[in-house]
Amino acid sequence: MAEFKRHSRFLTELDPAVVDRVKQFVLATRNIVITCHVSPDGDALGSSCALWFILKALGKNATVVTADCAPRSLQFLPGVREIVAATRNGDRVHDLIADADLIFCLDFNDITRVDRLSDAISKSPAKKVVIDHHLDPRIEGEIVISRPEISSTSALLYIFMWQAGWTRHLTRNSAACIYTGMMTDTGNFSYNSNDPDLYLIIHDLMRKGIDKDNLYKLVMNTSSESRIRIMGFAQYRMQILQPHRAAVIMLSEDELKEFGYSKGDTEGLVNIPLSMPEVTYSVFLREDAKNCVKVSMRSKGEFSVSRICEEHFGGGGHTNAAGGEFNGPLDKALQKLLEIIPTYDKYLQ
Repeated sequence: MAEFKRHSRFLTELDPAVVDRVKQFVLATRNIVITCHVSPDGDALGSSCALWFILKALGKNATVVTADCAPRSLQFLPGVREIVAATRNGDRVHDLIADADLIFCLDFNDITRVDRLSDAISKSPAKKVVIDHHLDPRIEGEIVISRPEISSTSALLYIFMWQAGWTRHLTRNSAACIYTGMMTDTGNFSYNSNDPDLYLIIHDLMRKGIDKDNLYKLVMNTSSESRIRIMGFAQYRMQILQPHRAAVIMLSEDELKEFGYSKGDTEGLVNIPLSMPEVTYSVFLREDAKNCVKVSMRSKGEFSVSRICEEHFGGGGHTNAAGGEFNGPLDKALQKLLEIIPTYDKYLQ
């Protein structure tokens, strides 16, 4: 890390006492579990796999466990195939959690975000370390490193590892994981990406040999036939609510089945309407099952979609990227959305 020390220090700095305490936890333990939120995205998987590589390099018996499987679009990520998912091997996941001395909780701020693993993790006597960048952490742990101003958990994890002296263990594979997490949570550095620290991190990751152009192609510019068709269909039916500067996209469970939907096929869909100058925020309603609608929102500028998700859809997130759920059929979710949208016109600039 001589390059960083010669040119600049990170603008973000974690409490050295907290960093040292985490290091002591790791040194004193053997069996470590790393977990992230349900329906893991690039940041959740990137940070989890990167930490897994580092802990293995430190000689620890570490395992990444998740509630469900990684999406097809992220199967290329180094370390993903070593993840143990509860949907495929529930007994082993619970055994790993039960045997853990230390659990790292990455990229979530509420224990309910690990879905079917929440009870096992809550009841585990293992020490818990939370590293997350979402607002308002509501999760218990011996150590909670929460920095909402950081654009991704992967970037926050890197800063932690740098202060811990662990970045010397970074390889091309683990560096690729960190970069993927940073890239996906900023839309390839197109939003929430004015932090100079991001580019210091990228500098070091590039020196580890990552091929950032290929990572972009794999994440942002590689699609299956089903993804291309479903994305086109959804955009064709998009609604523009002109007076409210909002766009709404919906997909029903039947439509998802018709197009042979796989997890990850609609990744990035909610961002597309923001390319229109007249759209300030975009909403995507996806009916995953009967009476279960996933709500994703994105915005531009200072308009907070996190406020909408927190107040009406039991979720939250960041100013420009948030999500939640609606318990009910898709048409009722749309009805509720159309009712509440006008009340947020006062926040439009």
